[in-house]
Amino acid sequence: MALRGPKVWLWRWRRNPLKRRADRVEAWVVLGVWMLTVFVAVLAGLTVGRSVEDGLARERVEWRPLMARLAERAPGTASENGDVSRVEHVWAEARWTAADGSSHSGQVRVLEGSRAGSPVTVWTDREGRQVTRPVTESQARIRACLIGGVAGLCAATAPLAGGRVVRRRLERRRMDQWDAEWSRFGPLWGRTTG
Repeated sequence: MALRGPKVWLWRWRRNPLKRRADRVEAWVVLGVWMLTVFVAVLAGLTVGRSVEDGLARERVEWRPLMARLAERAPGTASENGDVSRVEHVWAEARWTAADGSSHSGQVRVLEGSRAGSPVTVWTDREGRQVTRPVTESQARIRACLIGGVAGLCAATAPLAGGRVVRRRLERRRMDQWDAEWSRFGPLWGRTTG
């Protein structure tokens, strides 16, 4: 069981006659690693978050809704459950014409039992390919914050891991110095003077 005294704040920076040069180096390494970790995490988080938000804003500008028509009757029928009507959405084939005049088709979610030829809205990119509905500004901001936060946390692991490696080497070096000093002075403790 290790004997521990009361926790002393900023103990690495306080004067102590027993503190060695290696202890001072370790204090600077710890400070540097934490500063680098915070800097890298913030920089990565902001960069990735801004990139995600810009990409989603570009999608909002470029993606357009088009009117499509169901190519087939949607499977199923609306079911009645007592006095409460429950309508399900199902996948059905739809066709549309892009702005350049090319014909496209794809699967869309519609109410079950919808008739063939019913109008449905599909979202397309510049080439007329089907895409999902673009996210709103507030959804984009939340998504950018979450992805940026995860990227920042992931980026922060690199300086923390590097700092841990440096601290282990410093610890190993300190223990080797301790062993050398112990082997030099340890035998003197066994002698008695008369």
